[in-house]
Amino acid sequence: MLRGPPVRRFRRFVPPFPSSTGSVRRFFLTFFLLAALAALAAGAGALWWVHQPLKLPAPNVDLSVEPGTTPRGIAQAVADTGVAVDPQLLYLWFRVSGQDRQMRAGSYELERGVTPKLLLNILVRGEEATRSVVLVEGWNFRQVRAALAKAEQLKPDTVGLTDEALMEMLGRPGQHPEGRFFPDTYTYSKGSTDVALLQRAMRAMDRKLEAAWAARASNLPLQSADQALILASIVEKETGKATDRPEISAVFNNRLRIGMPLQTDPTVIYGLGTAFDGNLRKKDLQADTPWNTYTRAGLPPTPISMPGKAALLAAVQPAQSRSLYFVSRGDGSSQFSTSLDDHNRAVNRYQRGGGESRPKGTQ
Repeated sequence: MLRGPPVRRFRRFVPPFPSSTGSVRRFFLTFFLLAALAALAAGAGALWWVHQPLKLPAPNVDLSVEPGTTPRGIAQAVADTGVAVDPQLLYLWFRVSGQDRQMRAGSYELERGVTPKLLLNILVRGEEATRSVVLVEGWNFRQVRAALAKAEQLKPDTVGLTDEALMEMLGRPGQHPEGRFFPDTYTYSKGSTDVALLQRAMRAMDRKLEAAWAARASNLPLQSADQALILASIVEKETGKATDRPEISAVFNNRLRIGMPLQTDPTVIYGLGTAFDGNLRKKDLQADTPWNTYTRAGLPPTPISMPGKAALLAAVQPAQSRSLYFVSRGDGSSQFSTSLDDHNRAVNRYQRGGGESRPKGTQ
């Protein structure tokens, strides 16, 4: 048998790439390692940045965030105040934190040392910049308005308004403002208005007066909560020692019950207004005004001051006493008497040299 030439079989040559495969693996391993290190470095840098104090243009910076402002807008508002921060970077921090939709509108005050992390906390918690003003027990409305006019960062929307126009603005047209605002310490955001603060104080007095009137004792000579407010304002002005309030209230309630004039000096002083120079004279006691309880019987037409909670309660919960007179002992406390003779002796003892005694002593 004839055979042809032998057929040469060629094997497919597969070059050995073990070294190349190792290089690729090393390449990708190095790449991912470097990426991981870069991510860690970026994370560490971000962590460092959010804890670094921001550079402020002044020791205190006001930041106003209007309702509806987006997180990006808030970041820009921060930069617009002069704070040295990239608004894009700050916005990215807000987004990454997951709290960007929880930030609240308001008026804020940034102080030196504030960090991006602290700034976010302030915005999320709504920790607005606040100020406070104290309305003191026993003040009259003239003093209240003077205090509000001096209050820091409180917008004076009532400046130039008469008392009547002010009460109309507050929704109480025709009501006298005296005694209608509860004495307390009121905090407010920077930029708040004096009208808003007065509304709060007015609502607080409404609540306190309503609660006191609901807790009134039986058989009071008072016919309404408004009368209780008027009496409480007198008790507030006549009290030198807190524990005397119920007894002082008893004196006035007893006098009202029997139709005896109240004869209380603070009402006369209130009726004199700005004409009072600090010295109450006999002619002042005889000068008739709607508030002169020496010349007129019963309660005056309006309160004469802002009574606190204790005075409100004392007015409607007087002590069980038959006293009709009291006089100052000179130490803030009062001496009470059931008869005019006893009262005159008390006057001679505690106010010797004070001239003619009056049925009810001056505190």
